[in-house]
Amino acid sequence: MENKGTEARTGMNVEDYRLVYDLHTHTTYSHGKGSVEDNVREAMAKGLSYIAISDHGPGHLFYGINRNDVPNLKRDIEKMNVKFPHLQVKMSVEANTVLGGSGLDVRPEEFGEYDFVIAGFHFGLFGCSSVHNWLWSHGIRWGEEKLREKNTRMIIHALEANDIAILTHPGDKGPFDILAIAEACARTNTLMEINCRHGHLTEEEIRIVAGVPGVQFILSSDAHIPAAVGECREGLERAFRAGLDPARIVNIVRESGQS
Repeated sequence: MENKGTEARTGMNVEDYRLVYDLHTHTTYSHGKGSVEDNVREAMAKGLSYIAISDHGPGHLFYGINRNDVPNLKRDIEKMNVKFPHLQVKMSVEANTVLGGSGLDVRPEEFGEYDFVIAGFHFGLFGCSSVHNWLWSHGIRWGEEKLREKNTRMIIHALEANDIAILTHPGDKGPFDILAIAEACARTNTLMEINCRHGHLTEEEIRIVAGVPGVQFILSSDAHIPAAVGECREGLERAFRAGLDPARIVNIVRESGQS
């Protein structure tokens, strides 16, 4: 959709806003195609103030970060902060939500290894109805209401049991009660992500979530290739089509000189 259409319907123009930071990017330590330095250089080229490396949590069976690699990732990030002092590089992890226990595949004692932890639901783990959700996402909708209740309970438990900075792509990959999850995010001061790779939050989900006082939003590229770092235009257009007040998106600023 062209930006002119978004502006005509909402009175807001994506060209008037600039992304300040991108806290959801991946590298070869998990499912990404570029190195830490590749992502950092792209962030600099896009004029970002800081970036986070947030590779997939270690519980993922196919592309989670190896726990033995966490010190190596930390060293890479420390090197980048010395090499490029004008750009802050943060160390994060995109933990995976699961039923039971602490609610995440990142252990409570591991939180101290990261500047902050983000989290979301993914296929490819035990203990999160992965197969049932995969079937649901491919059109096999049996047991939908029970699955929605279980998924929603899983997310809310993870939010309430952990200090999660960002809930990534809420509503993706299965049925969820997005209103109940938004209320939990408001209670736990967790940002809700408008993901520019997965399409969630959707326009309709943004409208629902925006009705919950206290919920704040963040745009993320969810970059799996360096070129995608900082690319969040589509997500901002989606937010504006939904009528979201840009003041509720924490990582954008209005360009100077715009009326």
